[in-house]
Amino acid sequence: MGFIRKLKDRWQQADTLLCVGLDPDPAKFPDAYVDSAPDGSGDALFAFCRDIADATAEFACAFKPQIAYFAAHNGGEVALQRLIAHLNGVHPDLPVILDAKRGDIGATAEQYAVEAFDRFGADAVTLNPYMGRDSAAPFLQRNDRGCIFLCHTSNPGARDFQELQVDGAPLYQHIARTITSDWNASGNCALVVGATFPEELKVIRGIVGDMPLLIPGIGAQGGDVAAVVRNGATADGTGLMINSSRGILYASMEAGYADAAASAAKSLRDEINRHR
Repeated sequence: MGFIRKLKDRWQQADTLLCVGLDPDPAKFPDAYVDSAPDGSGDALFAFCRDIADATAEFACAFKPQIAYFAAHNGGEVALQRLIAHLNGVHPDLPVILDAKRGDIGATAEQYAVEAFDRFGADAVTLNPYMGRDSAAPFLQRNDRGCIFLCHTSNPGARDFQELQVDGAPLYQHIARTITSDWNASGNCALVVGATFPEELKVIRGIVGDMPLLIPGIGAQGGDVAAVVRNGATADGTGLMINSSRGILYASMEAGYADAAASAAKSLRDEINRHR
């Protein structure tokens, strides 16, 4: 089953737009991990994320592991492989998005596609579109896998380039139009749009129609759930993957960290649903 179909099925069957981000930082791990793996070994990275994922799966429409949080540690990439294999095996209905923000040309882009889809087994990957269509082609050709392109990101510096005027419109709007009209022939594209820019989100939704949008920036970055749903949801109340990482992962440092994560995920799922 392709990424987009899997995502849409999950929206409907589980009634959730919550994406659980898996960004394991050993410095923030619960006390149980301090003595066993203070350096953030691969085993600890895997076990912590597995526990969080298993506890929050019923409230999630997708999981999003961030590759840097694994690659920074010895054994981390093996832990990421183990984690995605676990997610695919135990929670097969939930798509897995590899947050890698890849973007390169030629044979290098082809290798990055192999990395995301064959080595790690992700259903989708985040991509940087700024090197153009040929940098995206190896990913787009995997038409059963999702290609989630940066459009208007959640960080303050997004304005530095993404809002530059080009032929009378901001650059981010050109990106949205190009991906919607030219790159999405197989219907496997989505966009990243920050919750911290709700007006831009509204404009982008108007450009892309029902294309799925991955929404970072809720929680620590200050994005507002009500504004995201109001400006970004499709007519049927779906269309969004609203990501939360730190607020769920580190809901507790105590022995009941997984239960606390589940409670935080349920609370945010319910808050999102109240605004749909």
